Amino acid sequence: MLNFVLQTEAVAVAEASSISLLDMAAKGGWLMLVLLALSIIAVYIFGERLVVLRKAAKVDQNFMNNIKEYIYEGKVQAAIHLCEDHNTTISRLIERGLHNIGRPVPDIRSAIENKANIEVGRLERGLPVLASISGGAPMVGFLGTVIGMIQAFYNMSMAGNNIDITLLSGGIYTAMVTTVAGLLVGIPAYFAYNYLTARVGHIINQMETYTLEFMDILQEPVK
Repeated sequence: MLNFVLQTEAVAVAEASSISLLDMAAKGGWLMLVLLALSIIAVYIFGERLVVLRKAAKVDQNFMNNIKEYIYEGKVQAAIHLCEDHNTTISRLIERGLHNIGRPVPDIRSAIENKANIEVGRLERGLPVLASISGGAPMVGFLGTVIGMIQAFYNMSMAGNNIDITLLSGGIYTAMVTTVAGLLVGIPAYFAYNYLTARVGHIINQMETYTLEFMDILQEPVK
């Protein structure tokens, strides 16, 4: 019977001392709202960019073969319409080159490179913000740590000789919770940024490959 009473009291103490995630977040203060906003922005950018990059990476394997046939047959306008129908990153580069057929090869290459710079800018849209969040969120958490410690030492100084551990709890909660929250936002954002950057690099390699293939087609003798 005594063991049962002790176990019941231990469970009650554990339940009383437990704290929910929401209560813990509330202990972090107003900086938790900043970190929440940063996390929402990071998730949105990652999801939106992931969809855009997956679409940009898709290329019809027969696309360049069809372009080659149209060029050899002198059907440049048909090739342009094909690019417009596909409306992908690669097709827009080829379309820019097709519009400049008849001009010197260096001019065609320059026109494609200018278009490629615009397309790369579109692919990288939002990535600087994600990079800023990956570095800024831990700094916001560190700011919460400093504020929490200031609160803790201020409470100690105001208590005089009547120092109680409960006077420090509020400041310590703010310090620890904001630090953890900042890392929980910053670390995933860091990995997400690197992943998206790698995807952009892969697409850029595709753009270079197809551009070189297009330039080779223009310089090949018609059979």
